[in-house]
Amino acid sequence: MNITDVKVYPVDEDKLKAYVTITLDHCFVIRDLKVIHGASGLFIAMPAKRRKDGTYKDIAHPLNADTRNQMERTILQEYERQHGPGGAPSPFLAAAGDHD
Repeated sequence: MNITDVKVYPVDEDKLKAYVTITLDHCFVIRDLKVIHGASGLFIAMPAKRRKDGTYKDIAHPLNADTRNQMERTILQEYERQHGPGGAPSPFLAAAGDHD
């Protein structure tokens, strides 16, 4: 599975920095991923639906850490390419290096 397109839609909020749409293998789209600025830098939140009890449940998410890391690295690289690092570089990207 390859991420073949990343579209970043910036927002002007405190912690929420952007909504993201990705395309997998030119044939499957996932919308409403979020770029969030947390205590340790930028991270990606998966699309989620609010339940009746007020909790949230992911609608789509990776099943393993390798896939999550690949998605996060690709999305954050595109976000930072388009919008700059927004202060300090993401610790995830600095640690991940360039593994394209």
